[in-house]
Amino acid sequence: MTEPDGSEHSAAPGSGAFGPNVDRLDQRADQLLERVRNHPLAAKTFEAASHLGDFSLIWHLVGTARGVTSGKRATQAIALSALLGAESLIVNQGVKRIFKRERPTASGDERFDVRTPSTSSFPSGHASSAVFAATVLTTWDGKKSAPLWFGLAAVVGTSRAFVRIHHASDVIGGAAVGLGLGLLVRPIVKRLR
Repeated sequence: MTEPDGSEHSAAPGSGAFGPNVDRLDQRADQLLERVRNHPLAAKTFEAASHLGDFSLIWHLVGTARGVTSGKRATQAIALSALLGAESLIVNQGVKRIFKRERPTASGDERFDVRTPSTSSFPSGHASSAVFAATVLTTWDGKKSAPLWFGLAAVVGTSRAFVRIHHASDVIGGAAVGLGLGLLVRPIVKRLR
């Protein structure tokens, strides 16, 4: 694959796992992200988002910040943390073990200092937990909050392809898993509104 700067970039390890159409999607997404990887603001934003997505930290912080405003929201914060723990277990110890897809790079793009995960690439756990949390938070806060929570989830998920620790299709798959799990727990979550 030819990079925007004219250099050659070989296909990512694990490419071909989901067929040529998915490979083309991943390559095209990587080319588009490469156009902004050297932009200082984009680099800082997505690297920070990737770090904040580790262990769902950003979502625990959001839950805590909401929790200090009322007793009801404090209960929601505890529930969100517990649900994120269950979601992580399902994705990282369940779904990822089924696919065992290689990551696009062993430890991310060398331009970014990111933690090297020990699990397989598909689906993205960051994207899954982000969309899961956004679904839960939108259930509690109403539809008007959806752009905030899902926008933040999109930044966290995109950050993983940006730093080259995930394929774009891993992020899409993770978002789908997170949405599915979020909708699955919605009846339980609604009781805490």
